[in-house]
Amino acid sequence: MDHTTFLEKFGAVFEHSPWVAEVVFRNGGGLLSDAETLCEKFESVFLASDSVLQLATLRAHPRLACALGEPLDLTADSVNEQSAAGLDQCSADELAEFARLNTAYSEKFGFPFIIAVKDLNLHQILDIFHKRMNNNKIDEYKVALQQTCKIARFRIMDILDA
Repeated sequence: MDHTTFLEKFGAVFEHSPWVAEVVFRNGGGLLSDAETLCEKFESVFLASDSVLQLATLRAHPRLACALGEPLDLTADSVNEQSAAGLDQCSADELAEFARLNTAYSEKFGFPFIIAVKDLNLHQILDIFHKRMNNNKIDEYKVALQQTCKIARFRIMDILDA
């Protein structure tokens, strides 16, 4: 696969962070045909990058539920993922709870709450959100990195399945 095609296909699997796909391609990612190997390569590049790039990628993620009212902040993937999880169906109270949690989380950790919402519903997401608020900064940073990789994996698999 050539450089342009690879970036068009995989440049958005990490939220607003095409640098990951660029590094994967430079390291031979365009030659990989096995889905699992490609996912592992993306994860490896992201997790081995410096903390400044990682944090910028984490901070590029939208706020959950509240962001559905601000479509300019969302990628098409994020809109689809959040909608599939029912986050576009929140009641006024649920939206207020997401807004409160989003603010508290960002203030505590310095980046938005990140979770791979695939196969979760809004009540499960809220429950996990509440639990993760109790994490310390180091543990939550690790969870956010893992969840970011999980989101990217789902996106890569969707691209390859299409």
